[in-house]
Amino acid sequence: MEELLQVGVITQTHGIRGEVKVFPTTDDAARFEDLKQVVLDTGKETIPLEIERVKFFKQFVILKFKGYDNINDIERYKRCPLLVTRENAVPLEEDEYFIADMIGMKVLTDEGEDFGVLKDVMETGANDVYVIEHPQAGEVLVPAIKECILDVDIPGRLMKIHVMDGLL
Repeated sequence: MEELLQVGVITQTHGIRGEVKVFPTTDDAARFEDLKQVVLDTGKETIPLEIERVKFFKQFVILKFKGYDNINDIERYKRCPLLVTRENAVPLEEDEYFIADMIGMKVLTDEGEDFGVLKDVMETGANDVYVIEHPQAGEVLVPAIKECILDVDIPGRLMKIHVMDGLL
């Protein structure tokens, strides 16, 4: 399981005093109000950052980090992801999972047949859709509804599904 989970991506600077505009990749952008620390992933290293101030602007979150007080300090971090440790992540409800924990898990049918590997999760308005790489059919889209998804075993890296008529 992933120890660091992505909550946003720095898109650009905001003003000249070290603030950044962040596109949230979490279900609830308001969670940034309670967040005290994040980890910046530069691709070469990870840098722990303390959040000094949080504002909201349209679909973005405006963050100010402690010790980064002008545009020159922060400009090089555009397009870098912001991560949180698992203990700082939002608590999950029943039948909720972190997408990072699901990607790559093996998928079996309710009849025990190998159905493929979970490659992606598409978040739609009504329900999520799982993108499963099927050995013969290629990419198969499976709705994340109780009628289709019978069991998700995160530690065992296994998902059991019911293949509804017309799915393949």
